[in-house]
Amino acid sequence: MCVVNPVTSPSISSYSLKGRTALITGSSRGIGAAIALVLAQAGADVAIHYAGQEEKARAVVKQAEDLGVRAALVRGDLSRNGAAEQIYNSTVVALGRIDILVLNASVQIPKNWLGITRADIDTQFSVNFRSGLELLQLAVPQMVAQKWGRILSIGSVQEKVPSSEMLVYSSLKNAQCAMVLSLAKQLAAFGITANNLAPGVIVTDRNRDRVSEPKDAARVLSWIPAGYMGQPSDCAGAALLLCSDAGRYITGQSLFVDGGMSL
Repeated sequence: MCVVNPVTSPSISSYSLKGRTALITGSSRGIGAAIALVLAQAGADVAIHYAGQEEKARAVVKQAEDLGVRAALVRGDLSRNGAAEQIYNSTVVALGRIDILVLNASVQIPKNWLGITRADIDTQFSVNFRSGLELLQLAVPQMVAQKWGRILSIGSVQEKVPSSEMLVYSSLKNAQCAMVLSLAKQLAAFGITANNLAPGVIVTDRNRDRVSEPKDAARVLSWIPAGYMGQPSDCAGAALLLCSDAGRYITGQSLFVDGGMSL
């Protein structure tokens, strides 16, 4: 017998994160900052993580606090051993726990595949995969205990359309996505969703120089059916959906936010 839950009208309150806490790695700028601020706008207390750009991170903390929530400044170099534990502990000391974990921090080392070095691999592996797994191992037990949690990895359109100059990066984004989708099946019964958000070409500090020349911009735009490059804010709405009760029935999915580039 199929049990059908009563139909209820959707409510804007289902997007509220009041009383929740979130750690967003790599949130001093770009997509990470946009996600942190939309979660703060929805009422979540947020931990703003950075590795080297403290001034930018402090500016995001101030913006979040101006929205009426608590915001913590959390430093940690995810390429180093012990960074995940350091970041986790700092967040818990400041905010009490982690209800929402957004794995946004990443490193790109563009290079022809024949020139890739062991150091290139190790750095990208540590930041783009290993430290994320270690943070999950630390944060998820509390989510299980309270029967509520949100896991969101920020992947890339390169999961589907890999760049010839980013073999390691695109491979690790696929690995990260697989990790999160594996957890989705294991954790769903505990009220925890786990999803991946895969942005396309989003104009950020990291790639602004690459798309500033008209010739380069025209080449990139030719890949995007929507005809324009995205902004960090284009990822924020999807992230809020997947991190709130509005998206409670969405788990184990990879959502491309890419203007159709992955088609």
